[in-house]
Amino acid sequence: MAILTPKTHAVYEKTLMNQLHHTKYPITDAVQDALAVTLRGSQELIPQDDWVQKLARSEATGVPLRIKLGLDPTAPDIHVGHTVVLNKMRQLQDLGHQVIFLIGDFTSLIGDPSGRNNTRPPLTPEQIKANAETYYRQASLVLDPSKTEIRYNSEWSLPLGAMGMIQLAAKYTVARMMERNDFHDRFKAGTPISVHEFLYPLMQGYDSVALKSDLELGGTDQKFNLLMGRHLQAEYGQEPQCILTMPLLEGLDGVEKMSKSKNNYIGISEDANTMFAKVLSISDVLMWRWYTLLSFQSMAQIQALQQDVQGGRNPKDAKVALALEITTRFHGASAAAAAEQDFINRSKGGVPDEIPELSLSGAPLGIGALLKMAGLAPSGSEANRLIEGGGVRVDSGVVSDKGLKLDVGTYVVQVGKRKFARISVTA
Repeated sequence: MAILTPKTHAVYEKTLMNQLHHTKYPITDAVQDALAVTLRGSQELIPQDDWVQKLARSEATGVPLRIKLGLDPTAPDIHVGHTVVLNKMRQLQDLGHQVIFLIGDFTSLIGDPSGRNNTRPPLTPEQIKANAETYYRQASLVLDPSKTEIRYNSEWSLPLGAMGMIQLAAKYTVARMMERNDFHDRFKAGTPISVHEFLYPLMQGYDSVALKSDLELGGTDQKFNLLMGRHLQAEYGQEPQCILTMPLLEGLDGVEKMSKSKNNYIGISEDANTMFAKVLSISDVLMWRWYTLLSFQSMAQIQALQQDVQGGRNPKDAKVALALEITTRFHGASAAAAAEQDFINRSKGGVPDEIPELSLSGAPLGIGALLKMAGLAPSGSEANRLIEGGGVRVDSGVVSDKGLKLDVGTYVVQVGKRKFARISVTA
């Protein structure tokens, strides 16, 4: 196939899109509703007119669209922020379209440079396999597994071989690659850029060619890679995919994006009680943002609830409903109901029905040492800080003396609002 220059590429893509628009399918109410579902909470849809035509064609022909989400299993655990894109996939899945959950086992070997100011270390095949299994098991709590196509990009990336890789690399210029912000900034700063990093967006884009995707989803930091897929599909004579970017979810603090490193996250594998309480800890303002991005309630239902709150209803009612929905999604309705009751008990100063129990020897034990040994504080200095802040209770009484020593006996120790332990101190 002839290689297109950036100048002729625009003309070629326009020709392909003219083919899409050659038959004008009717824009029905169902198509408009599907567009609204697509746009809900999204950052950018490129190009929207083409997506509308794809939706209209799908409705008219009964052929579902192919919706692709590629994820590199760089870590085994998912937090709620990761589910923003998964939720959108589920919404499109519920509209009847074909969802493709693509595990980047090949691209993980390269290492995604997106948003990095240095080279991302690649994973080993063993790490990728273990992470992929855990990742999909957690993602299945959001997606409908019976309607999800699972693919691995090693299926088509490995058979490419050296010759295929060279031919693929010839379809994009270095100048355009250097327009990418992270590459541009690193080059300007004199930070090394390895040649293999240029392969990552090319391989991610080639995934779209292999899967013949109609729409690819990703975070805002993935826009360059998503556009690469659109470019390469045109190069290979396919109808270019549309791309949909989703925003990065703010964490519990309402300021920084959700991140384990910032300790403002909710892990979807966290226990139900912790998950429920963490959702209730977010601000009233952030709550509505979370409703839009995380809830499966319709926007009409959310807007009605918002109007109720503006009319005088306690915003906590809306927050409890959100906490119940999210906790139910990952733990089931009974566990969510139990978590709500547990939160009520704690709010009244009660002790949860189930708390960790452990035995510590060495009585009398200083309270600081006890907190550290019990895993309720990471260090003695942090234990002292918690005590100074009034955040430590023993048998419901606030500890104010850092020199407190506990003799032989059993005590209920509480740190903050959510950490409890029943500790037996022995000689």
